Amino acid sequence: MKKLAVVAFGGNALLRGDQAGTIEEQEQNALDTCERLLTLINRDYNVVLTHGNGPQVGNILLANAAGNQVYNLPEMPLDICVAYSQGFIGYILEQQMRNVLRAHDLDRDVITIITQVLVDRDDPAFDNPIKPIGPYYTKEFADKMTAENGSIFREDPRGRGWRKVVASPKPLVISNQRSIERIARDGQIVIAVGGGGIPAFYVAENKLQGIDAVIDKDLASALLGGNINADKLFILTDIPKVCINYNTPQEKAIDRMSVRQAKQYLAEGHFAEGSMAPKIRAAIHFVKHTSRDAIITSAGLLGVDNGGTRISIV
Repeated sequence: MKKLAVVAFGGNALLRGDQAGTIEEQEQNALDTCERLLTLINRDYNVVLTHGNGPQVGNILLANAAGNQVYNLPEMPLDICVAYSQGFIGYILEQQMRNVLRAHDLDRDVITIITQVLVDRDDPAFDNPIKPIGPYYTKEFADKMTAENGSIFREDPRGRGWRKVVASPKPLVISNQRSIERIARDGQIVIAVGGGGIPAFYVAENKLQGIDAVIDKDLASALLGGNINADKLFILTDIPKVCINYNTPQEKAIDRMSVRQAKQYLAEGHFAEGSMAPKIRAAIHFVKHTSRDAIITSAGLLGVDNGGTRISIV
């Protein structure tokens, strides 16, 4: 039986901070990422691909606001904007993955599943927004936006500017996960849990409703990976290995760490919120619930032996 991998990559992998955000740029970035997935496919992995949406959903919100101000169009809530982003990012990924498969004479279906994820409306995350979305701003512009509409901004840990932050509740239940697993184990490529999933809750018994939030895609991917009994979780970022004392003279790349060591580094504050911390928490969740390894690395090292940082049970 083939192994099953969940591969999670950020919205920044499709829309980079130094790019304008054109569809052509995002298509090329998606093509590059899909090419790298062949490493796993050629090593007999079936693949579920998940993705972030931080830059894209922020831009959708900006377009919403502009449409409201200029044309008096009704603004859409954040959960609908997440659904928008799932659809168009899934379309781009699916199309580019098909192009890659054709170029390498591989025959697989590529299926995008719009995914709702259940959250708790009383999650304390709603009182402490930490999830960055949208573009980077100067502090002056961020302060202006806060004064105008009450938006909350936080400085990027790498000093790239200030970004809007929104609530990021814990994912509890992922819809359609049995179908996701069945289709993937049949050998098809599944794109799911985009942007961490569309956040929803039960506003009444048997009545689902969306809620303003963006779920962390790494934690949602870890939850999905555990529930579908994945053999490995890959969390892709823009650095090859996890580092402690990041961006200091004492910076040190980590090849391997146990769950206990990862928890210790978290407690010591080595990993920034909105950056590496949620990736470490996601890896811990997956490893604890499956006793299988999670790997945090860059897309270029996907599937490479000893590439990235491996988090294991011991």
